Amino acid sequence: MGLIRPTLFGPFRRMTTTTKARRKSSGLLDNVKTIAYAGLIAVVIRTFLFEPFNIPSGSMIPTLLVGDYLFVEKYSYGYSHYSLPFAPDLFSGRVFGSVPRRGDVVVFKYPRDTSVDYIKRVIGLPGDTVQVTGGRLFINGKEVPRHPEGDYEVDDEGVQQALRRYQEDLPGGVRHDILKATEMGEANNTAVYTVPKGAVFVMGDNRDNSADSRFWGFVPLENLVGRAEVIFFSIDARAPWWEVWMWPFEVRWGRIGGIIP
Repeated sequence: MGLIRPTLFGPFRRMTTTTKARRKSSGLLDNVKTIAYAGLIAVVIRTFLFEPFNIPSGSMIPTLLVGDYLFVEKYSYGYSHYSLPFAPDLFSGRVFGSVPRRGDVVVFKYPRDTSVDYIKRVIGLPGDTVQVTGGRLFINGKEVPRHPEGDYEVDDEGVQQALRRYQEDLPGGVRHDILKATEMGEANNTAVYTVPKGAVFVMGDNRDNSADSRFWGFVPLENLVGRAEVIFFSIDARAPWWEVWMWPFEVRWGRIGGIIP
């Protein structure tokens, strides 16, 4: 009996160990494949469909608040090399390109430093003239109507500032809110800008606290990343990070899922 046991059970043990090793190796390979496929899908979605961004400044208040997280629709205006990860300079212009609608909120590469992403509202389209006089916006020589909606309080790094809120009616039917602090100054009395072919004129909704086309010029269509569509998360992170008990109270629950006008 002692000689038979190794013959009956020894090979069986070695087979079981080998089978387990093979299964373990196969399982590891499957996990690697799954991770690779998931990564590829994420890259495709980010490149061609939607890309998440967050808002770090107040230039688009009241439409977008500091701490808003939003999805940008990448296919809205076609694709340029800025649509690709790391923006390799593989081609110029746009593939399947189209011009934004007036009033669209767009993410784009800052013309003076394309490593930086900006977000503003499209005010002027190719061929338009744009001017601000006495704080009033004029497009193609016509004043854009605005309607007062009362005061709006902004917390600027702990300093409370009362601004005036207006509803602005852009040509084409887009209605959105803007904020005004004054009707004076360089930003409120500009030259007449004529938007060239292949570019747009953009402004922030927080009109007196926005570095935009009034100061640094037009945005080439090639620089467009996409159109801001929906807020998927929003947090007013003023409490210190270690106060974890405050986190649920800092989430702006009512803004989650909001469509960007």
